[in-house]
Amino acid sequence: MKQTGKSQSLSYRDAGVDVDAGDQLVEKIKPYARKTLREGVLAGIGGFGALFEIARDNYREPVLVAGTDGVGTKLKLAFELGRHATIGIDLVAMSVNDILTHGAEPLFFLDYYACGKLDVATATEVIKGIAAGCEQAGCALIGGETAEMPGMYPTGEYDLAGFAVGIVEKSRIIDGSTIADGDVVLGLASSGAHSNGYSLIRKIIAVKGIDLSAGFHGETLGEVILEPTRIYVKPVLKLTKAVKVKGLAHITGGGLIENVPRIIPEALAARIERAAWPMPPLFGWLKEQGNIADQELYRVFNCGIGMVAVVGAAEAGAALKALRAAGEIAWRIGRIERRVKNGPQVMIV
Repeated sequence: MKQTGKSQSLSYRDAGVDVDAGDQLVEKIKPYARKTLREGVLAGIGGFGALFEIARDNYREPVLVAGTDGVGTKLKLAFELGRHATIGIDLVAMSVNDILTHGAEPLFFLDYYACGKLDVATATEVIKGIAAGCEQAGCALIGGETAEMPGMYPTGEYDLAGFAVGIVEKSRIIDGSTIADGDVVLGLASSGAHSNGYSLIRKIIAVKGIDLSAGFHGETLGEVILEPTRIYVKPVLKLTKAVKVKGLAHITGGGLIENVPRIIPEALAARIERAAWPMPPLFGWLKEQGNIADQELYRVFNCGIGMVAVVGAAEAGAALKALRAAGEIAWRIGRIERRVKNGPQVMIV
């Protein structure tokens, strides 16, 4: 084939990837990551791998606990509202709260930020939120990955994933195996819908044509819906030192109905008293706007309870005192009892 002229020299930037922007982002986020550093970090942001040394003097049989998650379609509302400052807190919360349920103290966190075209200002805002979440959890942000993939994501959108690693003494692992008939179920308050049920929330907004800038209990509806997930690490770790915690459940997708059974032995069930805590206005509004049945509401949303703890009846008072002293809002919301044959493991009455 005859060549009519010099072939064009193409660069990575011509393909839609701006390496300089990626380098600029790394430099911008280093100060925020540095604020999260803790004992054990040997190497963090900027290298090919992140190094963390376990202080063996503190543990006889250290067990590492790992978790990973994302934020889900809550991101779509963040894009719509142009609010990116707290979505990183959601990302951290979803992983550290999960590993916390085993009694693990989070050690470090890594994030994955993927987009079609890197907007340094937006990415910096998101990662500042991730660093803030790590500070709340007491873990170090020691690494991550930014992927710019032209054609994979619509303009202005991105996706997030997070990875947390924690540690617990083997003899102190919380797994629900010692939960017994007569134990007490405690509920820790959520800050809102956290990061679950947002496909249904978005469906309700679309079907009803709802204005997210409308006022809602002193804030805009958009602000209430984007309220970041609570990070329970520090108060719950204090709780585990104050009393024997038999089980912990992070109330995420599946709500109370599907998450509480994950920690209860097969022969037992949790009887939860609906009147034991005040349901935040957001959930009543969602129920009304979407005409959602009660069973569906408790299966999709946390309904005001973001974490459940199971303790012995004799220690329930001390447990509530410890949680409240640590700044948590918590209630005695139910009890453990023998399960009726083939009956549900959670009864909300």
